[in-house]
Amino acid sequence: MSFMKEFREFAVKGNVIDLAVGVIIGGAFGKIVDSVVNDLIMPVVGLIFGKLDFSNLFVVLGTAPDGTPHTLEALRKAGVPVFAYGNFITVAVNFIILAFIIFLMIKQINRLKREAPAEAPAPEAPAEEVVLLREIRDSLKR
Repeated sequence: MSFMKEFREFAVKGNVIDLAVGVIIGGAFGKIVDSVVNDLIMPVVGLIFGKLDFSNLFVVLGTAPDGTPHTLEALRKAGVPVFAYGNFITVAVNFIILAFIIFLMIKQINRLKREAPAEAPAPEAPAEEVVLLREIRDSLKR
């Protein structure tokens, strides 16, 4: 079998295609969750803790050039090392929310699978002796 033929068989298997679709959908879903966290949840959490945005929480580890604004983006552009723990908090909250949503989805899928009516088990075939006795009975009746 040639290398290309073997690769083509591998690439068109159902599992590989399902995985590709899952990755694409997961990327889009990740953007939705990121928007929910950054645009809806983090402003409320920031308001509760007295900060407007966690992503701007950082500690400057070097010296900033004169005239550089004291914002995360400006300091990074200037090449100043910063310890951006606010970004970590935002990403951690994103992960927790994403994990919770996936948990709820899997829980619902499992519930739907359990509710599907089970097929009635097929009746067991009678033993060979019973079949033979029935045939003898039927032949005697004739």
